[in-house]
Amino acid sequence: MASVFLGINDRTYTYESTAARAEHMGAGVRYPIDFAITDDEIAYIVNRGREDRPDGTRLTVFSLTEEGEEYISTFGSYGEEPGQFIWPMGIALDKDTNVYVTDEWLHRVTKYDKDGEYISHWGNHGSGDGELNRPAGIAISKEQTMYIVDSRNNRIQKFSLDGKFLGQFGSAGLENGEFNLPWGMCLDAEDNVFVADWRNDRVQSFTPDGKWLATFGTPGSAGTIGTGGDTTNAVIKGGITHSDAPVGHFNRPTGVCVDQDGDIYIADWLNNRVQVLTPEGRFITEFTGDGHLSNMGAAKLRSNPDMIRQRNGIRNFTPERVLWAPCAVKVGQNNRIIIADTTRHRFQIYRKNTEPVLI
Repeated sequence: MASVFLGINDRTYTYESTAARAEHMGAGVRYPIDFAITDDEIAYIVNRGREDRPDGTRLTVFSLTEEGEEYISTFGSYGEEPGQFIWPMGIALDKDTNVYVTDEWLHRVTKYDKDGEYISHWGNHGSGDGELNRPAGIAISKEQTMYIVDSRNNRIQKFSLDGKFLGQFGSAGLENGEFNLPWGMCLDAEDNVFVADWRNDRVQSFTPDGKWLATFGTPGSAGTIGTGGDTTNAVIKGGITHSDAPVGHFNRPTGVCVDQDGDIYIADWLNNRVQVLTPEGRFITEFTGDGHLSNMGAAKLRSNPDMIRQRNGIRNFTPERVLWAPCAVKVGQNNRIIIADTTRHRFQIYRKNTEPVLI
């Protein structure tokens, strides 16, 4: 569901489709925690899996075009050897479509080529210059500078693509320019840095050199205005019904992206939604979910008449439609807004309309 609020009605969004289905192995995804997408809409997806099913921890490659989703390949696996990972977290692509993945547990970055062949890895655990403690979000600028959210060190570090330390900014705290366990990040068209300041329940923006620019959002969830970290909305409503959390309030934001107009999309994780803000921080709309069967999901049902019979007995499809703990959001081609509906093991895709739409 996409709603419009506070009189900003020159931007409208249309639900387009749902993509992918839940699979521990093969042609599906499992807890897609982050993804990166190419100009021709090939998505490289980080699947976090579960502790009891490490086979679900892997990278999958999908085509996510307007014609529908198509599984391409899988690479990487659970483990500590070169090319493996324990807690994969963030993903980014360079200009040659090499793939970079952060690993929270191993405190390192692993590099693959576009076909998933392992190239190298680097990173050491610690708090010194160039050392990492639970690296999370990752982004690569047009000049091919790598930015990494060094989460437990409450800072952003800059590296060359081969891991050479270039600089850092940020520290622990509540003030502007400070962090408390930051998570996801993105760069806008000017390579300004946007960071989901997870435990501070806000998003902050910085220049490429680390000068603080703005802070967006107020901590809060349903029934807990002015406080953050409450899990009631996630536990009670997660996967069941639409969120009713106050707009402009965030509850552990995990991912952020910025479109060509400068509008900001924030994965509001424990509020089970994605909020959209203007470049100045005014609330535009929220996505709480309009999901339906994906093409891949429908194909699986058609192969099993018993599953079709069970589905035909459903009277309330709200749990199928709503977002459930979305962790990442990206802007694709043609104003497509792609949301990693993480706990539903799928993607929900919206389109930002370029012409006025009657709503």
